[in-house]
Amino acid sequence: MRKPRVVILGAGYGGMMTTTRLQKTLGTNEVDITLVNKHDYHYQTTWLHENSAGTIHHDQTRIPIKDVVDFNKVNFVQDTVVSIDPDNKKVQLEDGELEYDYLVVGLGFETATFGIKGIEEHAFTIQNINSARLIRDHIEYNFARYNNEPEDRPELITIAVGGAGFTGIEFVGEMANRVPELCKEYDVDPDKVRIINVEAGPSALAGFDSELVDYAVKRLEAKGVEFMLSTMIKEVTPEGILVERDGEQELIKTNNFVWAAGVRGSTIVEKSGFEVNRGRVPVRPDLRAPNYDDVIIVGDCALIMNEETERPYPPTAQIAIQMSYVASDNIKALVRGSNELKHFKPEILGTVASIGEGDAIGVIFGKRKLFGWTASVMKKVIDNRYLLKLGGVGLLLKKGKFNIFK
Repeated sequence: MRKPRVVILGAGYGGMMTTTRLQKTLGTNEVDITLVNKHDYHYQTTWLHENSAGTIHHDQTRIPIKDVVDFNKVNFVQDTVVSIDPDNKKVQLEDGELEYDYLVVGLGFETATFGIKGIEEHAFTIQNINSARLIRDHIEYNFARYNNEPEDRPELITIAVGGAGFTGIEFVGEMANRVPELCKEYDVDPDKVRIINVEAGPSALAGFDSELVDYAVKRLEAKGVEFMLSTMIKEVTPEGILVERDGEQELIKTNNFVWAAGVRGSTIVEKSGFEVNRGRVPVRPDLRAPNYDDVIIVGDCALIMNEETERPYPPTAQIAIQMSYVASDNIKALVRGSNELKHFKPEILGTVASIGEGDAIGVIFGKRKLFGWTASVMKKVIDNRYLLKLGGVGLLLKKGKFNIFK
């Protein structure tokens, strides 16, 4: 009798944790598990802003899949997903095809441009290890160029960031820490460097506690970050960004524009016949896709509504990891012939945002506010806790953040 085939697409937070949990709870005589990922490593998406700024090396952020997945229990396929055919239970890859009995989709996010002209052509985005390296190298290259140009070119040392959500704020926080090092290394006057954060809304970190937001903004302004709130980005050009505030437009010249103002789910999911909202599938309580009892969606591709706010939960690592527990338990139940599936309900344990090394803001246990060094330590505790869950003490010691006194 053929064993059930479980295929997991994507080695992000949801896909990796689902895989490692299944390899522990199902025997090789019960199931064939296949994990598909473009690269042979998993990476900490929540650390990419640090890689982009150059404050930590990308090798600390990426984790070889072989270090946490047992290849005696899981078949790993390094390939790129092209499409999913849920009606015929097939996945098309660039170099082959897979058939499944049960599918877990964790294909991650893509950048949302909101139709703004020029973003795809002229903006950098913080999406993965390679895009983060590109941002870091590009900014360093422009700092190196600055004193080698025949005329003053301030656009080379002007760093503009679109969006003051978590990614945008965390990135400008890291850049504010990195700029003094860059200035020293490339003989650039720090007073000439600009870090500009442009946000269409009236506040940074929309929806976050106002006292914490005020603290973060003041701390970042003290480090030289300029905030342009209630300011729309109308167009991105090779010369810079065209912004509009109070009906007046201005061209901010910059060679370093990073777009961090929005994400959407995978276009592969959208084009594969699933019901979607901006690439995200409004899953059932058990995380299964509408109309497909054999497909579970996790991470950025899953849309979960918050009944209290009547808005979707943001696609965070915390929620993706929690989804993996329900996803793996439900896959185990389906493989063993049970229809008693668990329902997923997010449990928001806390939210912490870094604003540079040794500084952060956060809310934990529902209402306790954290500022500064204490919040920074909590951020590292959260990061280290994930490593411990994923790969145990060995992975924690190898990749963890222990510089809590910086």
